[in-house]
Parts: sequence; C-alpha cells; structure tokens
Amino acid sequence: MTCKDRSPYIFHTLVNNHKRITTVFAALAHPTRRRILERLAGHGKSRVTELATPFRISLPAISRHLRVLEGARLVRRYRQGREHLIRANPAGMRDVQKWIAQYAAGWEFSFDALDKLLMPEQRKEKKP
Repeated sequence: MTCKDRSPYIFHTLVNNHKRITTVFAALAHPTRRRILERLAGHGKSRVTELATPFRISLPAISRHLRVLEGARLVRRYRQGREHLIRANPAGMRDVQKWIAQYAAGWEFSFDALDKLLMPEQRKEKKP
C-alpha cells in the first residue's frame, strides 16, 4: 500500500476523530449532563428515574440529556424488563483524553522552552 493509497484513510480517520471529539465536548458543555455523569460515576448503573431525582426538570428532559450522552458514547443504556438502566462508559472519553494529552504535551514543551529562554533574563534581574 502506497502513501497515496493510505491518504484517504488517514484523512477520514482524522475527520471522524475530530467529529467524535466535538460531539463529546458538546455533550459535556451542559451542566446537567456533567452532573448526570458525576452521579453515574459514583453509582455504577442507575435507573432513569433515579438519575432524574435531584434535578428540577421533567423526566422527558432527562431522557433528552441521556440521548445526547448516548450519542457521544459517554453512557450506555441497558434494559432489564421494563426498566432502563444507564451506565457510564469510560471508553467514550478515550479519544478526548488522547487529544488533550497531545496538546498538553505540546504546551509543556512550549513552556519548558520559554522557561529556558527567560532564565538568563531572570538571573540578570536577581543580580544587584
């Protein structure tokens, strides 16, 4: 396989990854959805009605928030008979974690380089 053969694959992978990261950040942008994830992180799995208890919004509104979180792959829905159980999906955050780690490493490198650059100036200032 030549480089030309792989370039569409690489491009599609980057675009799909970008869309995925954007979807996750959009889902996390709403405070109610973040609080739902916090509750799930502490309880494992919960019924939809249990998740809705502390919120002052309707059950249909909670369901809409859960659909957004499901679309971002941050939660998974299971059925046990008539009950819908919701569980956090930590794997849904992996792409975002990798993206953040890449940028954090770049920022650390930049700050280290800036620190080295400014060190001689700081020494000059300390001398009387």
